Amino acid sequence: MSAEARRPRKPGAKKPATKPSPARGTAKPPRPALPAAPAPPKLAAPPTPPALTAPPSPKILPAPVPEATPRQLPSALRVARVETETSSVTAPGSVVEVTRKTPPLLVHFGEGFKRVRFPEGTRVIYPPAPLAGVEDPEAAIAEALDHPLNSEPLNALLRPGMKLTIAFDDISLPLPPMQLPDVRQRVIEQVLTRAAAHGVTDVVLIAALSLHRRMTDAELRRAVGDRVFDAFHPHRLYNHDAEDPDEMIEVGVTDRGEYVDMPKRAMDSDLLVYVNINLVAMDGGHKSVPVGLGTYRSVRAHHNTATLYESRSYMDPPRSAISHSVDRQGRLLADHLKIFTIETTLNNDTFDGPMKFMQKHENKWTPADRAAFAGIQKATTTLPRRRVRDIFHNIAAPYQITSVQAGETEATHASTLRNFHRQHLVPVKGQSDVLVAGIAYLSPYNVNGVLNPILVNTMALGYFFNLYRGKPLVREGGVMIAFHPVDYEWHPIHHPSYIDFFDTVLPQTKDPAELEARFEEDFAYDPWYRHLYRTSHAYHGVHPFYMWYWAAHGMRHVARTIYVGGDPKTCHQMGFMSATSLKDALEMASDIVGSNPSITYLHAPPLFLCDVT
Repeated sequence: MSAEARRPRKPGAKKPATKPSPARGTAKPPRPALPAAPAPPKLAAPPTPPALTAPPSPKILPAPVPEATPRQLPSALRVARVETETSSVTAPGSVVEVTRKTPPLLVHFGEGFKRVRFPEGTRVIYPPAPLAGVEDPEAAIAEALDHPLNSEPLNALLRPGMKLTIAFDDISLPLPPMQLPDVRQRVIEQVLTRAAAHGVTDVVLIAALSLHRRMTDAELRRAVGDRVFDAFHPHRLYNHDAEDPDEMIEVGVTDRGEYVDMPKRAMDSDLLVYVNINLVAMDGGHKSVPVGLGTYRSVRAHHNTATLYESRSYMDPPRSAISHSVDRQGRLLADHLKIFTIETTLNNDTFDGPMKFMQKHENKWTPADRAAFAGIQKATTTLPRRRVRDIFHNIAAPYQITSVQAGETEATHASTLRNFHRQHLVPVKGQSDVLVAGIAYLSPYNVNGVLNPILVNTMALGYFFNLYRGKPLVREGGVMIAFHPVDYEWHPIHHPSYIDFFDTVLPQTKDPAELEARFEEDFAYDPWYRHLYRTSHAYHGVHPFYMWYWAAHGMRHVARTIYVGGDPKTCHQMGFMSATSLKDALEMASDIVGSNPSITYLHAPPLFLCDVT
């Protein structure tokens, strides 16, 4: 038996509930009881929209950009790009085995950390070391725009009098937010420069929220930069609204009955440019436009239990039913709209300064690293919770851009995935009886907010469980052990429907398919949740259902889930167990996996993707 799969020897006051509140500054209309679900509204066929009345787009970056030819590009830059796209070499990850000499390992625990001693023989998977970024990000972006994949260069697609719409990934990416300038800003500025040079004045930018919460002005400014924000906000830089009855139209239906709905502005455009960041392997590709600019009706085509149960895993597109569904929607949309996709990959250099120790092996910690850990651990246990949360949410990652590719969506995304795998893929041999993960303070759905109990489960059994391709890290019928306090705590502005979902729906059933059949549409069509989604900063009313479904495959695959340090009552409400320590959790799992189980610990973040054989 290999070292990776060897079985180890067995080792020897929650927060008060927070009720949902209305959006600040809005008058709350009377809230009726949840009604019987109406039939999904039929969207009108696309009318011819009126001419825009917004003022002409200013030339925020007036320097003209000449048409590029291969002779104008340095040969070293062209060769480097080819090598980046075709190389199959990955950054070396580390798979190590715990011995008697192994120090206690760092484990994320919400807005804090633990040092935990794992049983001998535990397999620990560390992320690969960060790859070097491109030497000149601006040149890399320009080269991708001038030499796209299966497409004309961007300059050739721009002309006076055209309508140009630029959509971009929302606040859910990257995690943590990157140090400025954001890669979206870099790309958007180059696109706008070229548009101005070609006389394009009708330009609109849309944050592709899908059913996520509206970004604040400060969050939009941080993503696109001061010059873009000041020039375009609010009338020509705004958040997507999936519930706008005057703007959303039906484009068509796939041969599998999947609706494709889009904003009029996008469909009336001569060109839609999409700016993406690939943080995990399921991002990008056709998922960007039909999902990011879709409606509840179009998103539910793949955010449903049947599709998610058949996605093995979300991070392995060829085996992901959700990926197949969005591909069908994207191909239908491509027949009606010219899309120029720009995708970027980042390295995994997640922590900087005194927090750099979090991406090191513990046996390589320096005295300064140990002192930094002790100081941060003391702060997280002594400072007020709000202050600790502010500290964590102000972390900015020193990510570097590792690749930029542009052009036709599918060709672009294939190149993106090759570059993504270079950084994140870690070969792993065999499955384990037990999978252990520490759940940190952050997810795509609580930026500048609270990681509530539903989202804790989404991260554990939705994301961490699915950080594989091939087969899961834990065997079917095994046990998932996650570290998190699982406090009964909510952000009433961001997640009002989550609170009602947890308090009133989960006590009736925890089965994803039954939840979908009995309750989903009541929340999706609830007028108060719609109001908060459209006017405040709330996730769509259906969102907690989708986050519960996101964990459906993991919940079905494992026989038991145990949260170390989790609030017992909150865990029980979700159908899980809680333990006071890893040793106790392993004892609680022994009736399923025996007294001497094989264990894998995912030492993350930084994130990685396990190639399990």
